[in-house]
Amino acid sequence: NYEDTQNKFPLLRALPRSKVLASSLLPCQQHQSQFGPVAHLPASRKSAHMWQRRQPSRSYQTSSVLHSYILTPPQVNSILKANEYSFKVPEFDGKNVSSVMGFESNQLPANAPIEDRRSAATCLQTRGMLLGVFDGHAGCACAQALSERLFYYIAVSLLPHNTLCELEAAVEAGRALSPILQWHKHPNDYFSREAQRLYFNSLRTYWQELIDLTSPGDVPDTREALLNAFKRLDNDISLEAQVGDPNAFLHYWVLRVAFSGATACVAHIDGPDLFIANAGDARAVLGVQEEDGSFSAHTFSNDHNAQNESEVARIRSEHPPSERKTVIRQERLLGLLMPFRAFGDVKFKWSIELQKRVLESGPDQLHENEHTKFIPPNYHTPPYLTAEPEITYHKLRPQDRFLVIGSDGLWETLHRQEVIRIVGEYLTGVHQHQPLKVGGYRVTLGQMQGLLEERKARASSAFEDQNAATHLMRHAVGNNEFGTVDHERLSKMLSLPEELARMYRDDITIIITQFNPHVIGAQRQEGQS
Repeated sequence: NYEDTQNKFPLLRALPRSKVLASSLLPCQQHQSQFGPVAHLPASRKSAHMWQRRQPSRSYQTSSVLHSYILTPPQVNSILKANEYSFKVPEFDGKNVSSVMGFESNQLPANAPIEDRRSAATCLQTRGMLLGVFDGHAGCACAQALSERLFYYIAVSLLPHNTLCELEAAVEAGRALSPILQWHKHPNDYFSREAQRLYFNSLRTYWQELIDLTSPGDVPDTREALLNAFKRLDNDISLEAQVGDPNAFLHYWVLRVAFSGATACVAHIDGPDLFIANAGDARAVLGVQEEDGSFSAHTFSNDHNAQNESEVARIRSEHPPSERKTVIRQERLLGLLMPFRAFGDVKFKWSIELQKRVLESGPDQLHENEHTKFIPPNYHTPPYLTAEPEITYHKLRPQDRFLVIGSDGLWETLHRQEVIRIVGEYLTGVHQHQPLKVGGYRVTLGQMQGLLEERKARASSAFEDQNAATHLMRHAVGNNEFGTVDHERLSKMLSLPEELARMYRDDITIIITQFNPHVIGAQRQEGQS
């Protein structure tokens, strides 16, 4: 039971909340097997009510069974490395001419199936690189759709008028299209083949409108391209759900995408130009190497939630004074949703009449889930939610060494400065030993000596991970109260059954992009000359 579990896991801190007090329209069961060793529940448990705050189960396996789940170091490594991926930008004539040397990414599920998604691609027309983390809630369908579609919308938004015309002419003539993205995907990164025709038709309609709105010689603005791509894709997700599809599977799929939700944090890197487009509470943090060799954290995104005073003011300003006390309750939008910007989540965007009409004409599976008919409380003046991103620009400098994009599951466990220190030391091999902190704990000299010896041993074995994202994930899950990786804690956290895992942590997705300081320095000089 829960109390026994707490006693067996004294160093684990339970998370008191889920991102959305909401029901998933349907769990993404077809992705169930892709994300590694998470304990499975019977099917009847998989559609658990999420409109209510998650409560600890008192009917799961006993603590004696939990106690047998202690994993060996090879088993821990197998779990941590199951979804790691790395990409190195190819060199030309022995030289790397890109400001990006490469990136490394990883994912660790807490939900089963995982609700996070990640994407990375090179824009073949501009040579810019796109990297994104998508954090789903109320199911994984919306995050899945974003991982497949958003980069195409951004790439099309960045194409000049003549190239858009060439694309349209090729489709009209039935010729093969020149690819606009080179994807960098892990084998587990799923693509929904059944929806590709639907997705293509919506994307084509978008570029047809761009052709009408632009003129030959126009140079696309990156900030505008990112803004328009986010807003247009969210609009298409909404429209596709309203129109439906003659194919029963696709009809159900587009509704699942629209009624679930996802936040998005995307980086576009082209030469020394770094743009971050963020909607929600994922985060992008730059690792800057100071003159003394230490690393400092520079955050390039703002969390869109109740801790952001400007976001709270924005939402209250968009609704009548009579809703001031109800539009944000218990630090959630309408008392339900934690992020204040997100894709999908049409329950916070559509009118009540539209929601009822779409649900009444939807497939039978919708009516089997009572919560799809649920209207948020105090729902008077929709829309309450937007997918419009906040966009930040930064001109890269030689001291800007790497960028960490992570879902909020990472930032809930580690402070941003600690994240940057861990990654910086891993990439450089130089360990900046800070005074050992033990918080408010009483520590004997013998215990202090043990901690120092453990830190020394950890420094010599820091390179057991070949992937920076995996190394960071090991710290995020396994750090103890002294800031060191504790194998026993790590083992217990990774062996928690599905029903308990989400109470202690969220899904974690990490992308770490490493910059080339020599190329960036040369590019800055060229830009100044």
